[in-house]
Amino acid sequence: MRYLPQRLVIEKEVADSPLVKRILATLPDTPVDWVDQLKEDEDGENGSFLEIVKFRGRFIKPCPGTRFYNCCGYQILNLGIQCSLGCTYCILQAYFTSRNVRLFANLDEAIQQLTEHLNNSRREIHRIGTGEFTDSLLLDPLIHLSENLVPFFAAQPNAILELKTKTAQVDLLEKMDHRGHTIVAWSLNPPQVIAAEESGAAPLEARLEAAQRCQEWGYRVAFHFDPLLAYPGWQQGYQEVVDRLFSAVEPGGIAWISLGTLRFMPSLKTVIQQRYPNTSILDEEFIPGLDGKLRYFRDLRVEMYAYLNELLLGIHKDLCVYLCMESDDVWREAFGFTPAERGGLSAMLDRRALS
Repeated sequence: MRYLPQRLVIEKEVADSPLVKRILATLPDTPVDWVDQLKEDEDGENGSFLEIVKFRGRFIKPCPGTRFYNCCGYQILNLGIQCSLGCTYCILQAYFTSRNVRLFANLDEAIQQLTEHLNNSRREIHRIGTGEFTDSLLLDPLIHLSENLVPFFAAQPNAILELKTKTAQVDLLEKMDHRGHTIVAWSLNPPQVIAAEESGAAPLEARLEAAQRCQEWGYRVAFHFDPLLAYPGWQQGYQEVVDRLFSAVEPGGIAWISLGTLRFMPSLKTVIQQRYPNTSILDEEFIPGLDGKLRYFRDLRVEMYAYLNELLLGIHKDLCVYLCMESDDVWREAFGFTPAERGGLSAMLDRRALS
């Protein structure tokens, strides 16, 4: 489902940026409000405005993990915030008061900061993604951001770009010389979960068809079963997803697959109840984790992880399957080992990124 804003709100300072010019040319009939500086509480009905501003902070930061759980060492390239796909569980609802998608127009400064970061860092490999605070491909048909990022990363000897999405908007990726330095990733859930809890996202079949196309174009792909949702019949539902996944893609071309059960900050619960009163995702029992987020009980998390891991490795034993933000004891109980026994989670994924 293509994102089409009902109104553009643009800071005058970025009026001459290539990104703004492209958007105005693509959406010539969309009303535009020119402002000196965007108000933080500006909000369109149901987040229907696209805000375009100059970002004045650091574009690249480490993933905000916690010392209590194993973190993957991912780095975030932040080029915009918010999402219009309407997932009931989305943590961005607790991070940002406005529902509007906000895009940072000063892409040249972002690329400059990224270049300096890569040149000055001592890391041997950088796994960098744009899908932490928005969907990586949500705006791509509108702004063609992949045309800037994919060639940039293709020229970097020690950096991998991961584009995470729930869309099927991959057309622009077909003709690019990515040189294996871009991984395209999808979040997956059973069709009934997508229909009920991810209503604005692409159906499962469309996501898998897009992944198949990307593999045909030489891209490695990745998948994130996150959040896993414990609903009646979840075992059969995720079995179906795994079956359909490997009917669409070649397992040898999968960089990694992550597993993570539903977890959220306590403040998000009220937001979900207000915005999505008919959702059932809050029906399960939750307990506070060491990071303060509400999680399923440990026994249920372990059961879900072990079940999915067995399904996945039963298809292809050399898949790289990992847990997102879980402790060593959960890893050992669900997988039979801890990341430290294999050099650490970051090292495990770095090896896959380089392979």
